[in-house]
Amino acid sequence: MLKAALGAVVVLLLAALSKTRNYYIAGLVPLFPTFALIAHYIVGKGRSVEDLKTTIVFGMWSIIPYFIYLAVLYVMLDRLRLELSLAVAVLAWLIAATVLVSLWLRLHG
Repeated sequence: MLKAALGAVVVLLLAALSKTRNYYIAGLVPLFPTFALIAHYIVGKGRSVEDLKTTIVFGMWSIIPYFIYLAVLYVMLDRLRLELSLAVAVLAWLIAATVLVSLWLRLHG
């Protein structure tokens, strides 16, 4: 119930921010490291410090698929309607994330 309430609060915050003069801040809210905090706590409590550091480094690299998502969405908005632009950007994220995981496993597996 608490997770659903937090999700609802985030959605309301995003909706409210999108109507303000500083609407672009709505792009920052989803990047609050909620899940990263949870993941880092769980890994940090259950594994070694080295494992936690590895998780952190992988998290740093994981910014690349998100950047690709944003770049593709930015370009596609001039070419396609919003829904299709979002779908193409998500597909680009999935491809980039798959490449990232494959490379990580090859180098660190």
